[in-house]
Amino acid sequence: MTRTEVCIIGAGPAGLLLGHSLRSAGIGCIVLERRDPAHVLSRIRAGVLERNTVDLMERLGLDARLKAEGLKHDGFNLADGERLIRIDLEALVGGHVVVYGQTELTRDLMDASTARGLEIRYNCAEVALRDIEGGAPYVTYRKNGREHRVDTRFIVGCDGFHGPSRQAIPPAAGQVFARSYPFGWLGILADVPPCNEELIYAAHERGFALASMRSATRSRYYIDVPITEKLEDWPDERLWDELSLRLGPAARAQVTRGAAIEKSIAPLRSFVFEPMRYGSLLLCGDAAHIVPPTGAKGLNLAASDVHYAADALTRFFRKADRDAISDYSAKALRRVWKCERFSWSLTRLMHRFQDDGPFERAMQTAELDYISSSRAAQVSIAENYVGLPV
Repeated sequence: MTRTEVCIIGAGPAGLLLGHSLRSAGIGCIVLERRDPAHVLSRIRAGVLERNTVDLMERLGLDARLKAEGLKHDGFNLADGERLIRIDLEALVGGHVVVYGQTELTRDLMDASTARGLEIRYNCAEVALRDIEGGAPYVTYRKNGREHRVDTRFIVGCDGFHGPSRQAIPPAAGQVFARSYPFGWLGILADVPPCNEELIYAAHERGFALASMRSATRSRYYIDVPITEKLEDWPDERLWDELSLRLGPAARAQVTRGAAIEKSIAPLRSFVFEPMRYGSLLLCGDAAHIVPPTGAKGLNLAASDVHYAADALTRFFRKADRDAISDYSAKALRRVWKCERFSWSLTRLMHRFQDDGPFERAMQTAELDYISSSRAAQVSIAENYVGLPV
């Protein structure tokens, strides 16, 4: 049996960010992860960091590689056919984002764990949360054929949508808000230079496309496809053809094709579970909410949860402030819902939905026309894109 102040479930970015935040405040914690380190690092996810996320890495003193290799972007683009609408983040709101892959950020956090005294236990099977209603919860798991137990004061679930943390909350104690979309994002990662210096979100009559990157020599592209599509129906050449068409003539001329390093289809959903705290259990990241990737909010929203959770736990342990724990869910959810709104609205603007007719398409065109000519509309998009205050 092990005893610690906080037991964190999940060693993805949210769990590792929280673990490092608590250790920097002198709070004892253990991170439990059901998979091995190689699997954690194999998850290809987000690559656009808000200022809040970059600031958190800087406060932790773990931003050296991010500063050296991250790509600062002062703007991004919305495309509709042949039109390219640049949202100038620097000019509009004095901000920027940084392109730095989630895998790289996770690697930085993992590599620093031993030196920072953050204990991570990998390959933990059958993780179960016990007695979370009261003040003495504990977690059990199996490893190497033996059952282990961690006694703790708080458990923080950073174990994603399918993890055991949220499932431990009685259904009657929470409320689910959900929207599933009729399409997924078919993505390709390739070692080719990006077709543009900044991201392009494109709305085409054939569907959505995104031109992104992980570095100056590695590109990440997406198109939306019906959720029923199979990966084997999309050989590389067909995907490159469709991307080039949807991105428009200017980007098309700059697209460099290459063999896929990774290719996958990710379903899109909007999901929120309330509250984000039950008894001695707090939820962070995908365990509590999911956003469509349009707008690059997933990882950044998890980082803002970590900000609120770390602050609440630090105040509880260092200042005996019990109200901090009680306030966690409401504080986090206020920002969650604003980010859900932004991701939903941008998804609605840039994608074709099955039930859309001429009216809906005309509304999308009118909205893009308005954005292209309205500084006020662009400011609203820019302040959401760089990240609302925490």
